[in-house]
Amino acid sequence: MLSVPLPILAALLCAVIAPLMLRLDLGRRISGVLFALLFTSFALQSLLVGMRFGYGVERFITFQRVLPMSAGPLLYLGFLALTLDGTRFRQQALLHLGAAFGLALGLGLFANIFRDFDLVISASYLIYTALLVRLARRGPDNLIHARLDIARPVIRWIYGAVGLLLALLVLDTAIALSFVMTRGTNAPALVTFGSGLLILLLLLILTSIPTLMALQRNTKAKPDPAVEGEETKLEAAARALLERSQIYLDPDLTVQRIARRLSVPERSLSNAINFSQGMNVSQYVNGFRLAHAAGLLRETEDSVAKVMSQSGFLTRSNFYREFQRVYGQSPASYRAEHPPRG
Repeated sequence: MLSVPLPILAALLCAVIAPLMLRLDLGRRISGVLFALLFTSFALQSLLVGMRFGYGVERFITFQRVLPMSAGPLLYLGFLALTLDGTRFRQQALLHLGAAFGLALGLGLFANIFRDFDLVISASYLIYTALLVRLARRGPDNLIHARLDIARPVIRWIYGAVGLLLALLVLDTAIALSFVMTRGTNAPALVTFGSGLLILLLLLILTSIPTLMALQRNTKAKPDPAVEGEETKLEAAARALLERSQIYLDPDLTVQRIARRLSVPERSLSNAINFSQGMNVSQYVNGFRLAHAAGLLRETEDSVAKVMSQSGFLTRSNFYREFQRVYGQSPASYRAEHPPRG
């Protein structure tokens, strides 16, 4: 009976998840593309590990050893895409992916000279762990391109990614030490253990994807004029609700809550704002928060920090960046030009 190593089973699960990532609507398509590439990388790596430790195939050992260099950058950039606009994100993507590719290529070309692959990979895991923690600590309102309903869950996912990188770091370090101390005697057992944990994680992801797909909006087809008219009316109703109730001041506001107040499906509301305003719900709500903040800066002498908290923002960095983007100047400069009346 043919025995199938656990790493190959993990590779099959990754191969199933990768195309599903392309169908997820996180608020920006490039995030789904990057996560699809991440699971494709995991699939290739698991397949090569299974071939190596399960069937003794070592022709691709160099490629298998440098492939983990892609994990940190793809994870980080997938989440970073939800926080940065086009040009700035492209610059960051070029920097991180270019550095990872350059290091992997260098390690591959000089594999006979430089054998300490694990040191470089461990450093990569640690660097991207720190970058992901910093990204998560900026809070959900920093995720300006994320769907409003998933902004807070995304922060939990980022911390989950941190845990994944740390687990990979511990596992890779244990395998490396096994080769140093016992010439790899314990490596197959460690690979099996790590693959088992990975399979459990992949099954958890697979069970979560249908829920996310059920919540996401469908924006692929452009509405006909009649439908577009309904979208405009719904956006006007949402605007009236937000202006009247000021629920945008609640930093925990979700798209489901707005939709319930309007007695419409969440998907319809998201489509209405997307098609009529050319933005997602998070950006739309932030527009109301910024207008409120500008009013407080003009009409009160409250500190900028207090104005920020009273306007529904959780983090200073996001408030300043969004204010600069919309008004072309910092909150302090705006107040200097529009001083409160005596």
